[in-house]
Amino acid sequence: MTVDDCARVAEIRVRGWQHAYRGLVPQSYLDGLDVAADAARHRTRLLEGDGSAVNLVAETDGGELAGWAAFGPYRDGDRRTGDAELYALYLRPERIGRGFGRTLLTEVVHRCAAAGHPRVYLWVLRDNTGARRFYERAGFAADGAEEPFEVDGVEVPELRYVRDLAG
Repeated sequence: MTVDDCARVAEIRVRGWQHAYRGLVPQSYLDGLDVAADAARHRTRLLEGDGSAVNLVAETDGGELAGWAAFGPYRDGDRRTGDAELYALYLRPERIGRGFGRTLLTEVVHRCAAAGHPRVYLWVLRDNTGARRFYERAGFAADGAEEPFEVDGVEVPELRYVRDLAG
């Protein structure tokens, strides 16, 4: 991902949230998501971040951005482990089911394994059954950890998934 991709990635992320989380988080929150503000955050992270997060994009044959994934060190407060975490994976809603998500996730897993991470974690909304099935088909499994995630005053629980990379 480059700085020039930030606006398109922000559109993918915002539209991805609005599609995937409809009925799971308050509609008022989804309606209030702002592509321009999200693009500005992406630009700032790329230009001023510490470089620990990796952002990947998937393109169609015609050069359209179809999806985006971000990963890096596992975030557990101030505690650092050797593990990796998939922070985000979003697709244009019309590109779901066409292999772009699988391609992005495969590349994330490959890069994490090549970097020597023993595991890769991710968090997924408990009630997002489609995403949970997608990750389970890719070898991830819920490990029993659950955390509250608050969106506009509504608690939306997240489950942690893990995939072992060793072996």
